[in-house]
Formats: sequence, C-alpha cells, structure tokens
Amino acid sequence: MKLFDVYPLFDITLSKAKGVYLYDDNGQQYLDLYGGHGVISIGHSHPTYTARLTEQIESIGFYSNSVQMPLQQELVEKLSTLSAYQDYQLFLCNSGAEANENALKVASFYNNRKKIVAFKGSFHGRTAAALNITDNASLSAEINKDNFPVEFIELNNEEQASHALSRGDVCALIVEGIQGVGGLDMPSDDYLNYLSQECRKYGTLLILDEIQSGFGRSGKFFAHQWANIEADIITMAKGMGNGFPIGGLLIHPKIAAKKGMLGTTFGGNHLACSACIAVLDTLKNEELMNHVVVMSDYIKQELSGINSIKKIKGKGLMLGLEFDFPIKEMRQKLVYDYRIFTGASANPNLLRILPPLGISKQEVAPFIQALNEIII
Repeated sequence: MKLFDVYPLFDITLSKAKGVYLYDDNGQQYLDLYGGHGVISIGHSHPTYTARLTEQIESIGFYSNSVQMPLQQELVEKLSTLSAYQDYQLFLCNSGAEANENALKVASFYNNRKKIVAFKGSFHGRTAAALNITDNASLSAEINKDNFPVEFIELNNEEQASHALSRGDVCALIVEGIQGVGGLDMPSDDYLNYLSQECRKYGTLLILDEIQSGFGRSGKFFAHQWANIEADIITMAKGMGNGFPIGGLLIHPKIAAKKGMLGTTFGGNHLACSACIAVLDTLKNEELMNHVVVMSDYIKQELSGINSIKKIKGKGLMLGLEFDFPIKEMRQKLVYDYRIFTGASANPNLLRILPPLGISKQEVAPFIQALNEIII
C-alpha cells in the first residue's frame, strides 16, 4: 500500500514543536509563521493545552452524542462569553468544510430556498456543497458540480450584491471574514454592514465563514466583529482546536433546532471539547486578542520600509505580503536557508503569514531580517 499522492511536500520531517518553533528529525529549529494553514492558535504544545488533553484522555477520550457531556456545556459557556454571541446556538463538528456544509443545510431548512451567493476568490472547503461555493472549478469533480445554483460576485461590490439578492430567491450569502486561499482580500466594514442590511431585507441568511479568520486571529474574536455586525450563522474550525480536529457553527436563535436535523459521530467529543476549552482559556488568560493587535501593528511597521512589498493585506496575525514578483523561490529560501515556514495563496505574488497568536517581537525578528536580506 502507498499514500494517495495529492500533496506537494517540503523535504522536511518534523518531530517536535514548542511555542512558535518546529524541530525536524535532525534537531534543526524552524520558526513557524504558518501554523499548518493557520491552525495553531495558542502555540505548539502549549502547557494549558497539553495538560488539559492529557487529563482528559486518561479519563475518557470519546463517546458519541447519545449521552450527557458536561464538557460541551462548559465549551458553550466560555465560547458565548468570548465571542459575544451569547444567545446563539452551537453545533459541533470536525472540520471547516463540514461546518460550511452544515451551515448551508441549516439555512436551506430555515427558508426553504437553495440558491447561494458567494464571492470571487472564495474558498470554503473540499466537500460537495463547500466546493460548489468555492471559486475554483478545477477542484470539483463532476459529482460536485451544479448541485444547487450559485452566483459568484465581486467582493465589496454593492451593486452586484443588490442585484443578486433583489430577486428574493437567495437562501444564503456566504462570505469569509478574510479570504485565506484567495489571497487575503477582505470585505470592508461598510460592505459587511451593507450585506447585513440587504440580507435582512430579502430574507436571505448571512453566513460568515470565520474558519481561518476566527478565534482571535484578526484581533477580534471574529474578523466580522470589526464591522459591528452579527451574522445569522458563523462557521469555525482551524484555530478552534489548536491542532485537534474540531469545527462548529453558531446559529441564530430564530432558527429552531429539531431532532435529526443535523448529526455527527465524532463532533463535540470529549477530547475535541477539551482542546477547544484550552484554547478559549488561553485566549482569555493571556489576553491574546489584544496582543494580536499590538503585534500586527509592529509587523506592519517593520515591513513598511521594504519597497518590494506593494501591499500588506489582511488583519491581525492573518497577513498577506503582496510583492511585485512571484514568491515561490523566496518561500523556498525562507524555509531551507532561513528555517522559516510561511504560506502561499492563489495570488502567486502573495506570501501568507499566520503565526501562533502569542508570537513576540523578538521571535518574529528573524523573519523581518530574512526578508531584507533576500530582497536586497
């Protein structure tokens, strides 16, 4: 047997991780400014995280959603406080794609419509419905295509949004708080407020995909909260579990639940809840969202003198550095010559930065120095 060969891989084997650092099987240290696609939120092997998971697995690691699980209620209470979505309902699942699949299903249950409005440059996952609303046809097999009507519109274009919604047949409009794979473009605060108003006007549910931009990464708990709006459904994953597979959606109280409407075997299990609770406790106790704002401003200031950076996109510690040349070779140099992991996107000129949220000025300094050396 062999692995199904679908991933382009660095010739690096990691054996250990701590904080913002990774270590390969030769003991070489790497600075992690990518967090495995923005998954590592509170840092590798964080002591609160490892202690909580160790304690949990020594008692009970898993049982299905057929028994009482007080851990789920603890998660609900802590998430409602930190997220400021106190009257919403939580459904737990296993991944971002699954969260988006369930969000679309809930929306369609609610208003009995099936058309979706999504955005150019969007990425919402690799499963059936999620691919249908992802703006990359090359990822879809025939079985994924045309499952329901989707209209893709330009981000921050009010006229296109109004035209798409005005016919009154749209089930939901889904938008990322900050586009990830697409290249760190984001809806403006004014545009999010406009979408919120238009969706209410036409009976369309507003879904905010905060899978990569949520859990403090933008400096707010969710990126859309910079615009002071509330969504009807919010999807979450990645940083939610700091590496443990967990996803979820927050659902507006106007949407009534009924038995059998949604379901999952693994979602909300004991270990997943423990991982998420450790993340929530650490976000609060270490005041990481405030720290993200400080570090974001610092990084932007330090990079402002590099003329080849044409634009710094994103918010908080979900940043995209847009150069006037393709970054593929530079990214290779960063990982092999400077031992720094970074990310790419659909924009060939954009370098993605998604470090653990607790990263310090001292820890990020080698990256800034490396960029100056490579570009000069």
